[in-house]
Amino acid sequence: MIRFEHISFTYPNADRPALDNISLHLLEGEFALVVGPSGSGKSTLLRCVNGLTPHFSGGVISGGVTVNGLDPVEASPKVMSRHVGFVFQTPEAQFVMDRVEDELAFALENAAMPPQEMRIRVEEVLDLLDLAPLRHRQLDTLSGGERQRVAIAAALAFRPQILVLDEPTSQLDPKSAEDVLQALVRLNTDLGLTILLAEHRLERVLPFVDQIICLPATGSDLVQGSPAQVLPQIDLTPPLVQVAQKLDWSPLPLTLKEGRRHSLRWLNGRTIAPKSPAESLPTGRPYIRSEGVQVAFKGQTVVQGVDLQVWPGEIVALMGRNGAGKTTLLKTLVGLMRPKQGQIVVDDQNV
Repeated sequence: MIRFEHISFTYPNADRPALDNISLHLLEGEFALVVGPSGSGKSTLLRCVNGLTPHFSGGVISGGVTVNGLDPVEASPKVMSRHVGFVFQTPEAQFVMDRVEDELAFALENAAMPPQEMRIRVEEVLDLLDLAPLRHRQLDTLSGGERQRVAIAAALAFRPQILVLDEPTSQLDPKSAEDVLQALVRLNTDLGLTILLAEHRLERVLPFVDQIICLPATGSDLVQGSPAQVLPQIDLTPPLVQVAQKLDWSPLPLTLKEGRRHSLRWLNGRTIAPKSPAESLPTGRPYIRSEGVQVAFKGQTVVQGVDLQVWPGEIVALMGRNGAGKTTLLKTLVGLMRPKQGQIVVDDQNV
């Protein structure tokens, strides 16, 4: 389905190649994960699959790429779009229209698809990605996970056999990321879609992938194989696998369920004395204090009734799903946005 044979690629004016003598093979219906250190060429590799590299980036490519029987270097991007759907890291980078339904139909309209067939395709991807309730929504009112699912649906409108995604969950909260990954698993399992995914949340993806492709750092070789084969050979492993390696567990657990089984066997007969946590009680007055803070953005209440106290020297993690108001609250605390209601005091001064 996808074959790279000794591929090297150098961007215009670059001192060294982004890809250097890369060979790999991916079968039809496989779910493959691309990993590697920063700068190893993950995004470049993905863009070679549909011809974005070198058609839009420029540069010099050597070696051979075959995707579903086509050479992306020789075939036009228009032709490749019928075979390979591509989803970027930020969905906003590929949105053209304002409404969900219009965005899904946009590429089909540009391809002069008959209206009846276009309606069938739009309904199909709305159903595939559970987007039917959102079809009339404005894109800028959707959560991060919903926008990413729209981007995936738009990429699938041409019914490609291959879906390529460049870190689609990197800007999502854990729940939204889980929704997107579950959607990909359904597409792979139910439709037999071949998926090539670059992703840094390895612990979420490992239970579902057939292959891991680890791009090399300078001077090393590409590693490809099943998760069980590849993980012991690379440094980019999730925390669960790191713990298992230190404890010499074999085989390595790839899911929390497997990790629990290993830990129960490992703990059998062992006694671990609990440590008493050190007390750390705040003293004096809080450096930041908010009472009943309410903030509106574009006419919609984003932050509602926040009471917060932060003492000098504290490190506080602000957590919440996409769209919960984390960024809005931080901007309000430093005076970049004005609260609609409530009070904010920083270092004994009203903000």
